Amino acid sequence: MNAIIALLRPQQWLKNGFVLIGLIFSHGWTNSALVFGVAVGFVAFCLASSAVYVLNDYHDRAADAAHPKKRYRPIASGRVGLPTARALIVVLAGGALGLPLASGLWPVALAVAAYLLLNIAYTLRLKHKVLVDVFCIAAGFMLRLACGTYAVGILPSRWMLLCSFMLTLFLGFAKRRAEIVAIPEGALALQGSTRVVLRHYSPQLLDNLVAITASASLLTYGLYTVDAETAALHGTEHLVLTLPIVTFGVFRYLHLLYKGGSGEEPGRDLLADNQIRIAVLAWVAVVVLLVGT
Repeated sequence: MNAIIALLRPQQWLKNGFVLIGLIFSHGWTNSALVFGVAVGFVAFCLASSAVYVLNDYHDRAADAAHPKKRYRPIASGRVGLPTARALIVVLAGGALGLPLASGLWPVALAVAAYLLLNIAYTLRLKHKVLVDVFCIAAGFMLRLACGTYAVGILPSRWMLLCSFMLTLFLGFAKRRAEIVAIPEGALALQGSTRVVLRHYSPQLLDNLVAITASASLLTYGLYTVDAETAALHGTEHLVLTLPIVTFGVFRYLHLLYKGGSGEEPGRDLLADNQIRIAVLAWVAVVVLLVGT
């Protein structure tokens, strides 16, 4: 059972918090129908993302077995058998689609189906394509956001959409940079030693992509805070006061990436650093004070 839980990677469900963004920023938490729809979407994406992790580990089991770290994964190590893995994929994917359909939320089911199809293509082929791999990761996050907004009748801000897209690209390219610099010299040429796509990246290219997407993330977030529609929705023109906090958080993450050896697991790294945790709490406190209830 411990091996199955590890295979499902529940610690990664934090990423599905993107489903909740639209509800929070639209003040939709007072609408029970919206809350129910978003909650169904969140649970469905947790099931779908776990199905994708099992599928990925099942497909890559031979390569993982030859990897110095990934060989300890449940399927590669033999702790979870192949029939069990196949059954988990079917049950999780079926639950991810069946839950919103049973709830009458077919747009949510459509978003989940698109996510599953995208990740099947990613696992089988697209993750080996330079740049395409990170854009697929970003697309997965945008589908989560679409599930929590358009699929339940919330119209998100255009600046929020752009900021979310750039932020996910930033974290994706930061992850690739952390992975490539962590590889011992000469190991890129070894079969099964690492991600195949990393052979087509370089630290210099990734440095530029990280810098571009980090800048774009801050710019689009700043534009979101000063947008007239944002001010009208939240009843304040002072959300721009949160920009310094967000800027510090991004700069701190860059520091961890370049000096602290972090970045390979964005979810873990964001939660593990005290200064980033304090920045998140400060951001929440300022938003609550400005927006109120």
